[in-house]
Amino acid sequence: MDTPFSNTPRDGASATAHRPVWMNTVRIAVWSVCYFAFYFVQQVSELLAPLVLILGIGWSALPRLMGVVSSSSEGSDPQAHDVIVRVSHAIPDHLNVGSHLLTPSSLIFDGLALMAAAALCATLSAVAARSM
Repeated sequence: MDTPFSNTPRDGASATAHRPVWMNTVRIAVWSVCYFAFYFVQQVSELLAPLVLILGIGWSALPRLMGVVSSSSEGSDPQAHDVIVRVSHAIPDHLNVGSHLLTPSSLIFDGLALMAAAALCATLSAVAARSM
């Protein structure tokens, strides 16, 4: 019994039987390129997202950790305290890489955006694979 959700047309003929062979080849080629692009972006995003996110979290936490260490060493050794204070002031709050401005919060946002891109590309590559 045919249902509206079945994959075969009601007359029993295949849906691709009426198309020329070259149209099927072009359709498969286009969807293959789309699948490749989505899967490639997904793989790169899955590789870079944790690295960028951890780098941003570590960079934002490092000055706070240095402040805690500085306050705890204040009474014990003044020279060690001075070194820790100098090191904590040497940690930049932003970096200019070419024309890009990198901050800890921008790296965290970029890591989350890369995770979202990976999820979107996984969905789109599944749709492309099903459409082939």
